[in-house]
Amino acid sequence: MNTKPNVIADVATPARTKEVLKKYDLAAKKSLGQNFLVDLNILNKIVSAAGLDESKGALEIGPGIGALTQQLAKQAGKVVAIEIDQRMLPVLEETLAPYANAAVVHGDVLKVDLNEVFERHFAGMSGVSVVANLPYYITTPIIMRLLEERLPVENIVVMIQKEVADRMAAKPGTKDYGSLSIAVQYYCEPQVVTIVPHTVFIPQPNVDSAVIRLQVRKEPPVQVENEKLYFEVVQASFAQRRKTISNNLLSRFFTKETKPRMEAALQEAGIDPSRRGETLSLQEYASLTAALSRAGVTL
Repeated sequence: MNTKPNVIADVATPARTKEVLKKYDLAAKKSLGQNFLVDLNILNKIVSAAGLDESKGALEIGPGIGALTQQLAKQAGKVVAIEIDQRMLPVLEETLAPYANAAVVHGDVLKVDLNEVFERHFAGMSGVSVVANLPYYITTPIIMRLLEERLPVENIVVMIQKEVADRMAAKPGTKDYGSLSIAVQYYCEPQVVTIVPHTVFIPQPNVDSAVIRLQVRKEPPVQVENEKLYFEVVQASFAQRRKTISNNLLSRFFTKETKPRMEAALQEAGIDPSRRGETLSLQEYASLTAALSRAGVTL
């Protein structure tokens, strides 16, 4: 563990958070999905799940007033926090003052050049994890950007809406299983670390949260020649959940005249046309995509 001076008290308590917000005349912005976590026990679980040490880096998204950032800086060799809200910059300058290994980047994580951030800040690190308390309204776009760009990330440990965490970790045949489950599990191995009650935030959100760890895979668990088509087939299969796989595929890729090609592809992939999209595994979607490709389906 880093032995850095801790002359500034942890901000992750109700009293300290209120004190900091009052000092800087701040209120949480609903438009940015800001809720400040005030429970050190939960923060420690988040940091622990990332498996950090002095040889590793942490990229934080949306540090707010620095509650999680402080705990990350005590464990990681380097912490970079991307903050979109300019009002938070002077607060972070104060709360992170004791930590020479913490840096703040002002910007929108969906627009910042993340490859440049990694090259500039994490060169020489043995591994990097993304760790964040994500705003509910942009959870999925942020996580999918991190995964689709194939950044050199070991783990993504994020606190998100419990319902979304359940969907990410869901198994085939369950009500939560859908296109998000497949997309996340194609790139990662998800594990829900802990459930977080809404009472440990200021202000309190309307729903409970969950901390989920996404351990990034070195290789996808299934062999796919055309990833774009694979995910398009998945999306099409969940277009209307109550419809069968054959009806959804027919609506997206085929006509009445070409329907026999679809039926042949389903038979080749060993998939009953009456099944619904939520019953198919990642491997079955891979087999189906390959069969549809051979049947002439292109994008």
